[in-house]
Amino acid sequence: MKLQKAGYALGVIATALVLLWIGLLKFTTAEAMAIKPYVEHSFLMSWLYKIASVNVVSDLVGVFEIVTGVLLLASFSSRTAGRIGGYLALIIFVTTLSFLFTTPGIWKMSEFVPVTDFFVVKDLAFLAIALQVTGRHSKG
Repeated sequence: MKLQKAGYALGVIATALVLLWIGLLKFTTAEAMAIKPYVEHSFLMSWLYKIASVNVVSDLVGVFEIVTGVLLLASFSSRTAGRIGGYLALIIFVTTLSFLFTTPGIWKMSEFVPVTDFFVVKDLAFLAIALQVTGRHSKG
């Protein structure tokens, strides 16, 4: 049981750390341009470019990621923070995983093996953590 609790805590902390780090990076022009091909083809996010610039959209994504990371860390002491942070993390990781289906040219072949942008695929593990946090902090 202690090992399971340690694994859960490490997973939540690692997910929060990645969200905080990548969230801060979203405030750079380089990252704003790097996410543009994903966002502009996303049925969930492309509308943002109709109301805001590339940099502002990236900043908004960064704020969303930072708030989520903080809430995940707060989940250790607050059930409400955990519930909200878990749901926000679900939104983030379902959205980023949808890029695998909406971004043109994201899939390539390497000697008959399909490959893609693995920084998106890693979000499967983070989605699992988001599900655990949401389940642990949901009412019921």
